[in-house]
Amino acid sequence: MTSPRSHRERSADYARSNALFVTALSLSSTRGRLNLGHRSWPCALGRSGRLALKREGDGASPGGVWRVRRLFYRADKVVRPRTGLSLRPLRPADGWCDHPADRNYNRLVRHPYPVSAEHLYRDDALYDIVVVLGHNEIPRRRNGGSAIFMHVARPGLRPTEGCIALTLRDLRQVAAYLTTRSVIKI
Repeated sequence: MTSPRSHRERSADYARSNALFVTALSLSSTRGRLNLGHRSWPCALGRSGRLALKREGDGASPGGVWRVRRLFYRADKVVRPRTGLSLRPLRPADGWCDHPADRNYNRLVRHPYPVSAEHLYRDDALYDIVVVLGHNEIPRRRNGGSAIFMHVARPGLRPTEGCIALTLRDLRQVAAYLTTRSVIKI
């Protein structure tokens, strides 16, 4: 007869599967915890909490399970993060299209771009490390939400526009666990 598995053994299995779980006290909560096995980090969520049906500009973090796609970082500001993800330094012309009617909606673009697109190469530290989440990716829905990332938090873990944000130190730790098989459940 085998003995029951301990919490630590079960946690190790979660860590090996690279599944991250974001928990919040309520759907409207702007704070949560990012959990990976027995590890846990405080995180900021969208200013509107989380919603199952994300809409462009609603300020909510999208509830659901999303693949972790790739990592960008500011090579001029931070040391290259350790990660199992595809990664590349951000370039000054990098942007992310947030115009729902554009053919490149919710995709990486180059500035200057003819329609609305967020600048990824920012003066503040929020995008010093950016992990792209596969929300509204395949198929892309118009107004389904764009630029859903894991990125560096504002001081005091203030709410995001719909992303998940952690301190730079914590985000570096999380990135080290991420692989192309990783998913995040919000």
